[in-house]
Amino acid sequence: MREGSVDAPTRNIIDWDSPDFIDEKKLDAEMRRQFDICHGCRRCFNLCESFPRLFDLIDNAADDELDGVDSKCFKGVVDACTLCDMCYLTKCPYVPPHEFNIDFPHLMVRYRVAEKTKKKVGFFDKQLTETDLNGKIANMAPRLVNWGTRRSNTLTRPTLEVVAGIHRKAELPKFLGKTFLEQSQLYPLELNTDAPAFGRKAVIFATCFANYNDHAIGYAALSVLAKNGVETEVVYPGCCGMPQLEQGYIRRVAHTAITTASTLRPYIEEGKDVIALVPSCALMMKSEWPLIVVDDENVQKLSTAAYDIIEYIVDIAENEGIAEGLESIDGGIALHFACHARAQNMGPKAAVMLRNIPDTDIEIIARCSGHGGSWGIKKENFDLATKYARITSKRTLETNKKLFASECPLAGKHLLQTMEEYVENKNGKHEVLHPIQILAQAYGLNPSMESGI
Repeated sequence: MREGSVDAPTRNIIDWDSPDFIDEKKLDAEMRRQFDICHGCRRCFNLCESFPRLFDLIDNAADDELDGVDSKCFKGVVDACTLCDMCYLTKCPYVPPHEFNIDFPHLMVRYRVAEKTKKKVGFFDKQLTETDLNGKIANMAPRLVNWGTRRSNTLTRPTLEVVAGIHRKAELPKFLGKTFLEQSQLYPLELNTDAPAFGRKAVIFATCFANYNDHAIGYAALSVLAKNGVETEVVYPGCCGMPQLEQGYIRRVAHTAITTASTLRPYIEEGKDVIALVPSCALMMKSEWPLIVVDDENVQKLSTAAYDIIEYIVDIAENEGIAEGLESIDGGIALHFACHARAQNMGPKAAVMLRNIPDTDIEIIARCSGHGGSWGIKKENFDLATKYARITSKRTLETNKKLFASECPLAGKHLLQTMEEYVENKNGKHEVLHPIQILAQAYGLNPSMESGI
């Protein structure tokens, strides 16, 4: 045995279909085993709220040991976890293949699966995970929905807080009248046949956010890929299941993985790459799905064919070479390195991509946004999410860069809100862009799509 690990981190299969997975005694024993090791190490004390809560429980116990902590108190530790994966990837020296076998995020998933089995997940918590249903309903009357969810709406937001537990000050995504999938078919793009990467083919997995809430990210990706000679097609079988995983609906995630992978398999057989527009979705396809659905050939094949959009552009640049025509961006870029981009363990690909833009200063901010998907908008979490976001927002503003970008749209919007309301915003930042949008601007493409509203 070695103290700490020098091997690349690996992950174990999530054996969620075994009765032992949700067995109350076995789950509690495993939580205590891992928590005791965390207690002895404490390297991750400053990552998120889960670890301070755990250590406070132990420090306030009668004998200052884990044995003195009631298992019922563990729920507070679990509830503070946003499944960002940063403890597993960046801090813990005892992750597999180390024999201590610590995987804190997947332990939190296991607890939530057991909790869900006991039907302890609330109706509105479950409803927040229904991104496709919510998107389809909201897109029927987007003006009305956007009016009702506006932060300044003092009539509806207090009601939403009481009924659904969504904090009245939390910025919520806007909805559009048509989906990105529908819009992409109305705006065909001409391929640059002179580009070094001409001949590549790919399908864009729209993601629920780009499909229902922000077409600009998707159309920027299509425009940049067309500029680089990549023939593309937009597909959207459904949400990747990250919201369901956060709540412990793992059987639902498994079903999503199987059906989506089956839908995408023919494209892969045709030699097309699969590109996700949002890091969380790429992470699910590449890392989480293969651990949840081990024996499905389509899922395993997809995991090796899937790319994050940023990763894909960098792959083009490093192999065939990126298309000419990029012009410098004045004022520089403050780039938030989102957790689920980091969790893909591929390095700061957004910074690598943007450095193809000549004479452009880029500064990376690798800190927590505090958002955590649907976690940060909840009434009980918003103030805590804002506390973490303030630190990152302040650091972003201190860079004095003209543009602000984040690979995670929700994280970026949460940080922008924090800049506008909770941190002195001398730089006057009122916009957050996805890095692919900045690359599109540098090409002079300035892509846009009609909202359909």
